[in-house]
Amino acid sequence: MPQAPVADQLRLLTVQDLDTKVAQAHHRFASLPARQELSEITAQLAALEESRVEAATAVTDLRREVTKAEDDVVTVRARADRDNQRLLSGAGLAPKELQALQSELEVLAKRQGDLEEIELDAMQRLEDAEAEAARVAAEIEAVGAKVAEVQAKLDDEAATIEAEIVSLTAGRANAAEGIDEGLMALYEKLRAAQGGTGAAALKHGACQGCHMSLNPADLAHIEAAPADAIVRCEECGRILVRGAES
Repeated sequence: MPQAPVADQLRLLTVQDLDTKVAQAHHRFASLPARQELSEITAQLAALEESRVEAATAVTDLRREVTKAEDDVVTVRARADRDNQRLLSGAGLAPKELQALQSELEVLAKRQGDLEEIELDAMQRLEDAEAEAARVAAEIEAVGAKVAEVQAKLDDEAATIEAEIVSLTAGRANAAEGIDEGLMALYEKLRAAQGGTGAAALKHGACQGCHMSLNPADLAHIEAAPADAIVRCEECGRILVRGAES
């Protein structure tokens, strides 16, 4: 049966306690609520940036559409003005030509009306698209501010935990200094295999690692072992530290 000084075995519980606190601190660091919140808000911001591009594209396309509609109206209106001037002057025009001009003016008037409706519709859609682009831009600004706020909160909380981890790690190094090498090697091996807990106190006949009560025969065998013997829990295999009863 391997052995290690009783004092070293008792100190091992302090090392285990600090290792547990370090692991808990790392878990808190990784699962900070602000971290998840930041991830969600960042995703929202990315979606809004895509909407911004879509809105800007729509505005650009509609501006071109409005310009074309305006140009079409101007072209038809100019031709109608020329025909009106010819009709009003009547100089050198045969009756058939006058009739043709009147017919063309009727067609142009209808065409101008249709084009003006198209122009008004395009202008309304452009106004709506510009309003949507402005809305998206305002939302991006608001969400961007929220991102900065949550990032600052996360940085602050993370810095606090990181400082705690540094302090706990330093304390752990001090607590482990000078402990029997064989005992520490076994502890580290068991800690890696047992979810972070390699040693536990034996209290009131129960292992505080797996919280199982030892059967009378195992307990008697452990109690009969030399004080410096390294004993293990028959249930979970962890190092059992005696003399830590409270």
